[in-house]
Amino acid sequence: MSKLTHLGEDGAARMVDVGGKPATPRRAVASGRITMSPQVLEAIRAGNAPKGDVLGTARIAGIMAAKRTGDLIPLCHPLGLEAVNIDFDYEESAIRATATASLTGRTGVEMEAMTAVSVALLTIYDMAKAIDKGMVIDSIRLIAKSGGKSGDWKAPE
Repeated sequence: MSKLTHLGEDGAARMVDVGGKPATPRRAVASGRITMSPQVLEAIRAGNAPKGDVLGTARIAGIMAAKRTGDLIPLCHPLGLEAVNIDFDYEESAIRATATASLTGRTGVEMEAMTAVSVALLTIYDMAKAIDKGMVIDSIRLIAKSGGKSGDWKAPE
């Protein structure tokens, strides 16, 4: 098993020192989904949700969240992201959010991509909960990452 990088020799939590690492292109893709009733799915598709443009608002919320990951996750570095994209796909009784984050830097952007997906899905919930409080957010995970010392990685199918 790999050494836990966020623990010092004394076992105390610490922020990893990335100062000596070279800046390289880094990219991460994460996804998750929210399942819902047919009524919610139809309202979102038709643009008739009580609070307005659900997916447009969720996209902006996810991008904003990615930019604030260092403020939300205690040991994450604040990063100057170069790009964050969030796409939505309709599935049977669900909407899937996929976020891609990228930069040229000394540490990866996996947490930024997963934070973007999480907040985008939470925003969908918030904007449609008046119709269905039983929506379920699940399957948030890293799909792929590239760059850095550990190289490229892709989730098994």
